[in-house]
Amino acid sequence: MMFSDPAFADAWSRLPDYLGQHVLVSLTALALGLAISLPLSLYGVRRPRLRAAMLAVASIVQTIPGLALLALFYPLLLGIAALTAEYLGFEFSALGFLPSVLALALYSMLPVIRNTITGIDGVDPALRRAAQGVGMTPRQSLFMVELPLATPVIMAGIRTAAVWVIGTATLATPIGQTSLGNYIFSGLQTQNWVFVLFGCAAAALLALAVDLLLSLMERGAARRRRAPVVAGLAGLALIVALALVPSLTARKTDYVIGAKTFSEQYILASLIAQRMEANGLAARRREGLGSSIIFDALAAGEIDAYVDYTGTIWANIMKRTDIRPRKETLAEVAAWLKRERGITLAGALGFENAYALAMKRDEAERLGIRTIADLATHAPQLTIAGDYEFFSRPEWAAIRDAYGLAFKAERAMQAEFMYPAAGNEVDVISAYTSDGRIAQYDLVVLEDPKGVIPPYDAVVLVSPQRSGDTALLGALRPLNNAIDVTLMRAANLRANDGKSPEQVARWMMERIARPAR
Repeated sequence: MMFSDPAFADAWSRLPDYLGQHVLVSLTALALGLAISLPLSLYGVRRPRLRAAMLAVASIVQTIPGLALLALFYPLLLGIAALTAEYLGFEFSALGFLPSVLALALYSMLPVIRNTITGIDGVDPALRRAAQGVGMTPRQSLFMVELPLATPVIMAGIRTAAVWVIGTATLATPIGQTSLGNYIFSGLQTQNWVFVLFGCAAAALLALAVDLLLSLMERGAARRRRAPVVAGLAGLALIVALALVPSLTARKTDYVIGAKTFSEQYILASLIAQRMEANGLAARRREGLGSSIIFDALAAGEIDAYVDYTGTIWANIMKRTDIRPRKETLAEVAAWLKRERGITLAGALGFENAYALAMKRDEAERLGIRTIADLATHAPQLTIAGDYEFFSRPEWAAIRDAYGLAFKAERAMQAEFMYPAAGNEVDVISAYTSDGRIAQYDLVVLEDPKGVIPPYDAVVLVSPQRSGDTALLGALRPLNNAIDVTLMRAANLRANDGKSPEQVARWMMERIARPAR
């Protein structure tokens, strides 16, 4: 029954790509971490100050949240890539694989360093004296006596590092690295709990399998038996082969479509990919990227196209605080993008998705709140919730300062949980005007009498490298002004009801292609 479920079938079809990429980034990061931490540990084991410094640095790295560490590497590498392109004549990709590998490698180092030092320190001093007694140098004693005896303890550290890396690799999705985390992030955004469970189960099973095989090798090393070590290595090689072969032999794609971290973006990325494939262009998606990361990735040519919103670009990228009419904003954004970043605004889709403050209708009527100005009087007794970006965005600062809003508490939460929380856990939410859940949960959007919130036309952006790509631009052209807010709200509701982004995109394609009557 479960295997015939469309959501499960969809999850299963993505497994070769997601698992292959997850294994590749985990394996590379673990190998890099071992290549750094093992020699450092052996060099520092007889040097107390260096040893203390290594453990301190590795411990500090371990305290940094995994997602933050992964995200920090992206702007750092983006800057280095720009410098190498300008001064050395070559560039590299700062999105996805490289920042993920570097961050995960750092994460893997603490258990390896700690267990290597602990294992060597735990060797019986009498054995060291015996090694010296037969004429061994300290270096020979370390490599021929102490290191073999410490191997089981070191292997335990490698086991811990491997499990940590495999688990943390699921957080690499927001910086553009495909992994099993794609199931979890996209599942949370679209309320596809089959995807969430599938991703968690796949990551857990992979970690358990690797840990079991490394444990087999650890026992073989402890008992000085070669067969378990060989069997463990063969098992690991088999997992790597089974995971990577389907990914390496998959059809190569020419275009990369980006998507941000909410369901509308997943739908629109699928819609663009389907439009391109209908025109014979192979496309893949990089989903779950943050607003600043996805824009920088487009400007750097890491992705070829994605949907953004004029208000986001106006306030966050252009740093504009003035408010202009909708058409004027669109024209100025298009001109600025081309002039300053070489990015082409291929067209507006036809609807706005603006930020708005919303409340439960009955609560708003009870308090007599129709506008944000009315809200200001009651704000000190109310709690507001926003998505993860909202309270750090200039739009919120502009609304708060213009109306003098001072809420009792501000809570950040996943957008999918924010709507049902309105009127229960929180009083006000930062809604999206193209979201069908406004009507579904009987919310009322508060008017903005001061006109603080800028226009948010949904627009398709194309990277500088693709600005002259007539095939791509031709494939995107039929989407111009083809989606009104009613269609987008209906599409978002279908995604919230459990339809996959691909299914919703196909449904939209049929309505866009259907001639008007």
